[in-house]
Amino acid sequence: MATHRQDLASVPEDTLRTERDEALRTAARLRAVLDCAHDAFISMDAAGRVTAWNTAAEQLFGWTGEEAVGRLATELMIPPRLREAHDAGMARVRRTGISELSGRRLELTAVDRNDREFPVEMTLQLQHDRGEPIFHAFLHDITARTTARTELRQERAFLQALLNSLDTGVAACDSEGRLAQFNPAMREIHGLGPLPVAADSWAPARHLVAADGRTPLEPDQVPLARAWAGETVQHEEVVVCAPDRPPRRFLANARPIDATDGRRLGAVVAMHEITDTYRAEMLRRCRHAVTEGLAEAVTAREAAMAAATAVAGGFGWACAEYWEVDEERHRIVRAGSWHRDGIDLAGFTGPAPLTFSIGQGVPGAVWERAADIWTNDLLGDLIDPGRLPLGHRLGLRAAIGMPVHCGIGVAGALVFFADTPVGRDDDILALLRDIAARTGRYVERRRAEELNLALAAARRDFNRVIELVNDCVWSVRFEPPDGWHRLYVSPGEYGVFGGQLPSSDTFAHVMTEHIHPDDLPQFRHYQQEMAAGRAAEFECRFTGFDGVVRWVWCRGFPRSEDGVLYLDGIATNVTERREMADQRELLLAREQEQVRRLRELDRMKDELVAVVSHEMRNPIAIIAAYTDSLLEEPEFAGRTELGAIERTSAHLLHLVEDLLDLARFETGPALLDPRPLRLDRLLRQAVEEHRITAQVDLVAEIGPLPVVSGESARLRQVVDNLLSNAIKYTPPGGTVTVGAYADREAVTVDVTDTGIGIPVEQYPKLFTRFFRASTAVERKIKGTGLGLAVTKAVVEAHGGTIAAAPGPGGGTRFTVTLPR
Repeated sequence: MATHRQDLASVPEDTLRTERDEALRTAARLRAVLDCAHDAFISMDAAGRVTAWNTAAEQLFGWTGEEAVGRLATELMIPPRLREAHDAGMARVRRTGISELSGRRLELTAVDRNDREFPVEMTLQLQHDRGEPIFHAFLHDITARTTARTELRQERAFLQALLNSLDTGVAACDSEGRLAQFNPAMREIHGLGPLPVAADSWAPARHLVAADGRTPLEPDQVPLARAWAGETVQHEEVVVCAPDRPPRRFLANARPIDATDGRRLGAVVAMHEITDTYRAEMLRRCRHAVTEGLAEAVTAREAAMAAATAVAGGFGWACAEYWEVDEERHRIVRAGSWHRDGIDLAGFTGPAPLTFSIGQGVPGAVWERAADIWTNDLLGDLIDPGRLPLGHRLGLRAAIGMPVHCGIGVAGALVFFADTPVGRDDDILALLRDIAARTGRYVERRRAEELNLALAAARRDFNRVIELVNDCVWSVRFEPPDGWHRLYVSPGEYGVFGGQLPSSDTFAHVMTEHIHPDDLPQFRHYQQEMAAGRAAEFECRFTGFDGVVRWVWCRGFPRSEDGVLYLDGIATNVTERREMADQRELLLAREQEQVRRLRELDRMKDELVAVVSHEMRNPIAIIAAYTDSLLEEPEFAGRTELGAIERTSAHLLHLVEDLLDLARFETGPALLDPRPLRLDRLLRQAVEEHRITAQVDLVAEIGPLPVVSGESARLRQVVDNLLSNAIKYTPPGGTVTVGAYADREAVTVDVTDTGIGIPVEQYPKLFTRFFRASTAVERKIKGTGLGLAVTKAVVEAHGGTIAAAPGPGGGTRFTVTLPR
């Protein structure tokens, strides 16, 4: 301080005076500036006393500068309730030399001379002069601003309350495209809170899809994003598919929010729910479409498919089918199908016929339960899923089945499939039940109409057929005790009864009067059986209404309907049949007498042949013996006459032996001496012996054969006869094959040749005595016609069979079967 005073002492007085004057002028200019300022300016020393108070301060607080300077600021502008805190702050500044409020813009409450409190905005500056704090403050009244801010806050509170009370969802974004407003209705719509989501994530984050209910919206298609981009959106239909919640449909209105200078402040969207309205409209459209489809359909099947298509198309489902129950086959058959365009369900649905049993798949389960089915678990809800695993692989996720009742049973099923889960909806169920009921009534009505048309056509066909027959078809109603009322009689009554039958309850009495008395007991028994409900028939002589007596056969079939007995029957004029029967009986008697005579003649012939053969056998044997003796004499050796006699006598002896064999086998049981023998050895031996003289190729195809029971000589006779015939009727160079094989029950021997063969029509006569095939006669091949007859007799005596058939390469095949 001393140094400062020394410095001042060394300064000239003029200079000091000049600096003082300049300082005074500067201070005067500063006061003038502060007096012209719009803000109040106040300076205070460390004690809080006012050292400066400009004109604006006088106007703001009502104290003049002379009144204010030197007084405590606390008394001039601080409300009493705040003065203690103000003084504590001033003391803290004096103690620390630091103010936390310095350099800051503060909003405070001040008081004026009239004790009016009002808000002010103050900017405080702290300076130090000679180590003491000095305060400078600029203040201005902010009552208007505070009032406006309060009003704005109130308006915002009112607007928020209004938005919170709306059932319409409202959302807004800021200038950056971030969600800034999300009222409770909008949060409830999406099932989410007002999360800060970028514009390009609005669609997936908020689960927004297009009006079709399936196509996710692209980021630039979201109504709020379009409004943020500058577009005004009116009545845009969107669907919100929140997880685990049914889809909801809304109309969205969105517009941009711009400042007066054109700056984009954000955008706002309002979403009004139309789910119920849309559903009601869809239900109305479905009912209308079903009504149109049923009205335009020609058949019951077309009606059902029209209804199913209308429903599935209206609700956007993937597939619809109509199934019909086939009671006769106990199956349910797909009668028609429809699927939405753009979805590939090849192999799952289509026009190809498909049948399920009861309980199988959705149609079979609907048929079995006779109740609706609604499932979102295609793989787990049904015991027998049928083709549902395939549908699940193709993207199907929900199935709905509805029975179509007709009468007291299930006539069919309407089945729907969706490619998204479909929550059970009572309104849709009510619609489907109504449609199924209408379809069932339509099906029943159409069936009745078709049955009526078929019945009318059948009746016409029946009448046309009945008019062409001579029989009389009738139907009557029985009313106890003996009332018979005519219901229907065909035109054939004139040909059967000679006139028109009575239509009154005198039917039975009139019939009794015209039936022959000897046949009345049969007619009364017939009446009793029919009245008891049992089918019956009788035949009688009937004196027709034209006076002609006819034989009439009548048969009736009773049936009961609603406790009433009806009788249906047919009456036939059998006069010609009876006359023919009488003639047939007469002819039959004559034929039987003729057969008896022929049998007697045949027996006498057989006896004659046996006697003649027996009587011829000895002379022929004597002739053969003498011929052999003469041939042994030297003088007769080489005589051709004796050779001819020997051959002829041998032939006659063979013929006689065959005749005697036939006589023995036909007159009674053959006297055989059966023993166990090896048939394969017998066959090979016979083949080898015939091969010596045969001019054909003999082939033996004989496998191991079991031992059979038989007479060796007789069976060798059978083989020799078949082989000799085959060789005789086969030209030189041909082939004769002998085959034999065995199975569990029999041994079979085949003799096949490539010879001249036998006409097919002559095979049945081959084993008849003295029969020779025309092919042998034409070629003048000698034979007696007894060999095959004897062969058959021997085979049958052994319990076997013999048959002949054309050979595979021409010729003939004989097959002998002997029991093991």
